[in-house]
Amino acid sequence: MFRALSPTTARWRPLEGEGLEHLTLSPVDGAGIRATSVLIGERGGRPYGVRYVIDCDPQWTVLAFTIETTEGQRLSLTSDARGHWRDADGTALTAFDGCIDIDLAGTPFTNTLPIRRLGLTPKDGTVKFTMLYVPFDTFEPFPDGQNYTCLAQDRLYRYEAEDRSFIAELSVDEDGLVTDYPTLFLRL
Repeated sequence: MFRALSPTTARWRPLEGEGLEHLTLSPVDGAGIRATSVLIGERGGRPYGVRYVIDCDPQWTVLAFTIETTEGQRLSLTSDARGHWRDADGTALTAFDGCIDIDLAGTPFTNTLPIRRLGLTPKDGTVKFTMLYVPFDTFEPFPDGQNYTCLAQDRLYRYEAEDRSFIAELSVDEDGLVTDYPTLFLRL
């Protein structure tokens, strides 16, 4: 069982290219969880600077997130915690119906969300998700099929793209934060 959340700071670096992420994770007055992070890095040879804030309920279900580049590009969405999303103007985004979790490109933190929310054990087998995926190059989200399998409870999880184009075994700490994401990120 993961430990109860207390204010936590984590940092990761990409295994290829330059970059760094600095994350602050904290409980919000017993009403939920807030993750605030700053990232610098590069994708496809293009440098980026991004800040994000993710608000979750106490069960790690995403209620809102905002991501913004240092150039001013911004995306802000809210959820009813049942897979229905709205943009900053309140417009329903039905293309994402059923997406409970999010996956932000460029950070290993969003892997923590389904891992903590479901508390997977090895007996659960592989669980299929449709994530609301946000690439950092366009900020144009789309549904993305992903699978998670608990290999060692509270310690090791297999992430697999639905099309099987990418598979990684993710080691996590006592908070469910990734410590090693082979080929992509390493916790400092």
